[in-house]
Amino acid sequence: MTHPVAKRFPAPAIDSLPDDIRTRLTTVQEKSGFVPNVFLTLAYRPDEFRAFFAYHDALMEKDSGLSKAEREMIVVATSSANQCHYCVIAHGAILRIRAKNPQIADQIAVNYRKADITPRQRAMLDFAMKVSIEAHKISEADFATVAGHGFSDDDIWDIAAISAFFALSNRMANVTAMRPNDEFYMMGRLPK
Repeated sequence: MTHPVAKRFPAPAIDSLPDDIRTRLTTVQEKSGFVPNVFLTLAYRPDEFRAFFAYHDALMEKDSGLSKAEREMIVVATSSANQCHYCVIAHGAILRIRAKNPQIADQIAVNYRKADITPRQRAMLDFAMKVSIEAHKISEADFATVAGHGFSDDDIWDIAAISAFFALSNRMANVTAMRPNDEFYMMGRLPK
């Protein structure tokens, strides 16, 4: 069954996109076997597409005190709180793959406080959720708590920035009625 990429804004034809965006979509398609709908939806506005993915890559692809799986945990937990169907499903798939755990994404999406994660990861998600839902209430005590679990100032910045960035992403996915690609649902659930 064919479903629209997003209900509210038309996805541009790939061959009509600027070269740099078309190249990025082709690269993603070659790596994953499909083009995630977020790429097609955001390509509606090429300049914003470029800015979005530049910041996404700066936050999600670097090496630091947070593992790539932990970064995805932040996305799944905060996206669940923001009721973003697309991001929970898409980033849940990436989390399962990066964590090499077929259950972790579902656990975190439903209730990260009961998920099979470390106390350090729970403190990370507590801080991320506060940034996502009640950033105006962040206090020095919150910083002290998360730092007490071994997070550096740069790590804490990353936790906050990922949470804040995906608040934007969640809202755009909801506004556009972006649909998760069917391929995401089974990714990382069964051994290859």
